[in-house]
Amino acid sequence: MGRAYGLYDRIVTRYAAFLRGVNVGGVNLKMADVAEALEVAGFTDVRTILASGNVLLDSSADVAAVRRRAEKALRDRFGYDAWVLAYDLDTVRAISDAYPFEREVEGHHSYVTFVTDPQVLDELARLADDAGDLERIQRGDGVIYWQVARTATVGSVMGKTMSKKRYKSSTTTRNLRTVEKVLR
Repeated sequence: MGRAYGLYDRIVTRYAAFLRGVNVGGVNLKMADVAEALEVAGFTDVRTILASGNVLLDSSADVAAVRRRAEKALRDRFGYDAWVLAYDLDTVRAISDAYPFEREVEGHHSYVTFVTDPQVLDELARLADDAGDLERIQRGDGVIYWQVARTATVGSVMGKTMSKKRYKSSTTTRNLRTVEKVLR
């Protein structure tokens, strides 16, 4: 998870930071500008993946501090209501490895919804009871695993629920392929 280096042998951890709602819904950011803002905020070895708000960065801070500092940096720099979910890479790897459904199903999307609020996680997990034939929902450790037919994503139980403002600050969804790219 971490590695020691520097003058004081600080333990530095590699984190994945998932930015909520970037380059969708009117929040358009250049990833080079995002990386610069995060470097100015004190993160090191910052690298963006794809243009959808996936960032790898190093920090000696704990995960809660990484999240707060990244949100503040983005809000200050870009003037939007930034929400960031951060995880050390070992946690992201464990989440990916635990995906409970067949990873690639033709005509379907495989997703991971990262959730930081335990109450929201409980609410979303209960959606499995209402899932129709075109989607599968299963609770994981701090995440909701979701697989849905491509033709039903927006109209699915999970799709409709995730569009509500209530979930904005504590959730973000990534395609499983994106999660795997973050881990490479």
